[in-house]
Amino acid sequence: MITPFYMAIFIGLAYVIRPYATNPANRKYFLPALTIKFLGAIMLGMIYQFYYSGGDTFNYWQYGSRWIWEAFLDDPLLGLQLIFTSGENLPEAYIYTSRIWYFGDSHSYLIVRIAAFFDLFTFHTYGATALFFAVFSFSGLWAMYSALDQKYPNTRWLHLFLFIPTVFFWGSGILKDTITLGALGWVTYACINIIELKRRNIFQWIIGLLSAYLIFNIKIYILICFIPTVFIWLFLKNSHQIRNVVVRVLMLPLLFLFFGLIGYASLNQIASQSSKYNLDNIAKRAAINAYDIRYGWGARTGGDGGYDLGELDGSWQSMVTKMPMAINVSLFRPYLWEVRNPLMLLSALESSFFLGWTLWLIFWKKRFFTIFKDPFLVFCLAFALLFAFAVGVSTFNFGSLMRYKIPLIPFYMVALVASKKS
Repeated sequence: MITPFYMAIFIGLAYVIRPYATNPANRKYFLPALTIKFLGAIMLGMIYQFYYSGGDTFNYWQYGSRWIWEAFLDDPLLGLQLIFTSGENLPEAYIYTSRIWYFGDSHSYLIVRIAAFFDLFTFHTYGATALFFAVFSFSGLWAMYSALDQKYPNTRWLHLFLFIPTVFFWGSGILKDTITLGALGWVTYACINIIELKRRNIFQWIIGLLSAYLIFNIKIYILICFIPTVFIWLFLKNSHQIRNVVVRVLMLPLLFLFFGLIGYASLNQIASQSSKYNLDNIAKRAAINAYDIRYGWGARTGGDGGYDLGELDGSWQSMVTKMPMAINVSLFRPYLWEVRNPLMLLSALESSFFLGWTLWLIFWKKRFFTIFKDPFLVFCLAFALLFAFAVGVSTFNFGSLMRYKIPLIPFYMVALVASKKS
């Protein structure tokens, strides 16, 4: 009874908020997009329970927030301590923390803590807690869409990424991907407002920095892909504003050097906060992760199909040579003949859709390359391709890839949809 109760509350609040979060043109998409996120949250729980018989979302809840909830029932102050600490040693809570699978992993434990916080309102009900996750993810995606709608008004199909199955399914339940997808939407919303719409008030900076900090504490590699492409956007945006050809020729090297150095320094500073994603170790980490997912724990999920891009030896050279194949596998595979189960079929149909759309824009409409006339669309395409390379070269399993690649989908789709406006 609790899950339908919260669903009714959220939909009621959505009716109240809708006039302030929409305009007459996009209002019709607001409630359907929220509702389909709720559907994705419930479906994801059912898939993990009855198809996979366990998995990440099950572990975050059953072997994670459940024990914080038990601690809260026994001692509310102790339960709150477990929610608002990031994995510090609490001897008095050992009976609970020893049962939390992710207690020693601060990135995963943050998801447990978020779920446990929502559990306080849902009485540790999976479906209702998943709805809270879905609401946050939806809020970020809608914020991103609303900013895009202001930048590209009256553009058909701009809202389409809100309804892509991979996005509303894998980005709605109790998972890291749900929180990072919502936060990425908010970061992009802030960037569009600051860079493109010239709204540089304190709210935009706060929401952008807080969302980036949330991503940093869950999946730092998203920021590692996002930051350099933002500086590409800034470089192109500023260079396009120089109308005089002579001045532009003289200033381009300086602008390139300025944004390049700042981008590299920012990227290096963020990457240095984690030994796993230190720039010197990324190639080695990608190889370890790919083979672990392909032949280790990923193989035990069964039935999701592995792929192989060739040997990775942990060097940058071997990783970079796999770039075209890695991008292809993230954007356009699995192919229909590689399908092994119903979930792969849905992913293959979606990938075929993107492949067909891309080829249609290149060869039929002949407008794909107009993307490069718009600095923001270059940013979208660059982030999508860089992220596609990052997850494609480090996964080697279609089942995992379906989930890991969802951050790139809105950006790739926006580049395709808005290209006619560039």
